[in-house]
Amino acid sequence: MLNFAIETVQQAGHILMEKFGRITVMKKGDINLVTEADLASESHIIERIRSYYPKHSILAEESGEAVVKGGDTSWKWIIDPLDGTTNYAHGYPCFCVTIALEHDGEIVLGVTFDPTRDELFAAERGRGATLNGKPIRVSSTEKLGDSLIVTGFPYDFKQKPNFARHLNEFLFHSRGVRRDGSAAIDMAYVACGRFDGFWEEGLNPWDVAAGTLLIEEAGGVVSYYDGSKYSIYSPPIVASNGGIHSQMLDVLK
Repeated sequence: MLNFAIETVQQAGHILMEKFGRITVMKKGDINLVTEADLASESHIIERIRSYYPKHSILAEESGEAVVKGGDTSWKWIIDPLDGTTNYAHGYPCFCVTIALEHDGEIVLGVTFDPTRDELFAAERGRGATLNGKPIRVSSTEKLGDSLIVTGFPYDFKQKPNFARHLNEFLFHSRGVRRDGSAAIDMAYVACGRFDGFWEEGLNPWDVAAGTLLIEEAGGVVSYYDGSKYSIYSPPIVASNGGIHSQMLDVLK
């Protein structure tokens, strides 16, 4: 299944690159965008899943949940055909395809492919995480003041007063804060040690499913702001290398 997921995200990533810079942009809200590339990528992924695993259910960003009647709903593919749509629509090369597989409520594999850098992040429950086939680990940073943190801005951040406070606190107490516009890439970068920590509000299951497993399998920690066990179906999320996790939680209280 992992090889299938890897092949699928790579193929979908190539679809995105073929259309990059010459796409039609549509709105699915006042701010949120969708492109023809999202739809083409998602269509390809769903077609492959239904061909290889016809009884599995699918949770996809653009299509919503498509459960095959009479099938085995204990297996669920969670897909984001284009994470970083706004970046993609503006020609900013920071976007990816990300897929996870959930079995009986637990994420068992996750892959994130960045086609602009040809970087493939993959993880399988209990078998570690890799970048282009080589094992990866979270950073060893132990102090928030030495850390590079990453976040994303929720679409409704103006209605989230704590967001500005959290951002301000991390700006003052870390080495720096970045905002790249792709939660899946942000989490993959925590897994491989490029970032030390990540937090964000308002994310969807397809944004974080693969990244959660990547970070955990790379030795990191994922939780809610109070430190309790995290579910991909209910934001917000904080993730880190583990060494700075309690310090991030102190900021997010």
